[in-house]
Amino acid sequence: MKLTIHPLTPARWPDLEAVFLARGCSEARRCWCMYYRVSGKGGYTRPSEAQPARARAALRELADGNPPPGLLGYRGKEPVGWISLGPREDYAKLANSPVMKPVDDEPVWSIVCLVVPSEYRGQGVARELIAGAVAYARKRGVRLLEAYPVDKSEPSAAQAPWFGSKAMFDEAGFEEVARRKPARPIVRLQLAKG
Repeated sequence: MKLTIHPLTPARWPDLEAVFLARGCSEARRCWCMYYRVSGKGGYTRPSEAQPARARAALRELADGNPPPGLLGYRGKEPVGWISLGPREDYAKLANSPVMKPVDDEPVWSIVCLVVPSEYRGQGVARELIAGAVAYARKRGVRLLEAYPVDKSEPSAAQAPWFGSKAMFDEAGFEEVARRKPARPIVRLQLAKG
């Protein structure tokens, strides 16, 4: 499947909602891709009835920013997936994560999450989103792109749908640079010489 990829903008917000509100995306509806953007257990991440609405509003505000908080993938005019990416420092929770903390001081952009509704899974959408993220980051002059996939060959790989599988990132040319937990490597792709 060949997708067209577009940055999230306020005009595309209804398309993001369509993806997040689709069947199979209940985790995305709880966090609205804000979980890793804040440190600690603040208002966007502490479970409560109001938490999803606060996270949704916060992501909507980010849709007007530069860089945008992520990219949407389309099949024709139909939104079929989302990939959250941006400068690593935009994801405050990564700094203290035992699994995803920085490998070094290199400036990197991070791919943190992929969201693909159930009806589009198994059709190459996540792979196309990763390819779109690579092309987008390269166009913006990003030197290193980093991701935190799940190695499905290891036990306990249940989180793979949200982080992506290591195999998908391997196919896109990413290389493992660290592994602090058996099923959770950190992978990188060099886009430009430093």
